[in-house]
Amino acid sequence: MSRGPDAATLLRRALERHADRHGLVLSWYALATRRWASATFVGACHRLTLSVEGPGIEGWIAALDEVDLPLRGHLVADVAVTTITRTGERAELGVEVLTVET
Repeated sequence: MSRGPDAATLLRRALERHADRHGLVLSWYALATRRWASATFVGACHRLTLSVEGPGIEGWIAALDEVDLPLRGHLVADVAVTTITRTGERAELGVEVLTVET
């Protein structure tokens, strides 16, 4: 029996939906995930490399660390944009996301 999509797949879908709601298009270059745990939580660290294209990318990028990304069975604990390379209405981003299982 399948347990459903993992946190990385859910995260990817949530980011795509969020960008789409803002009239932007995401293209993925890489998504790497490693398991993570503390004394009280279990989750994963995700490193994403993507491009976002369309009008209004500046505001979307600036608000990315505060965005609510609902993931079934997981909580997005932290989002950090680590690199940005802009070219007109296109930007390539490095993003790190910490998810925690609920």
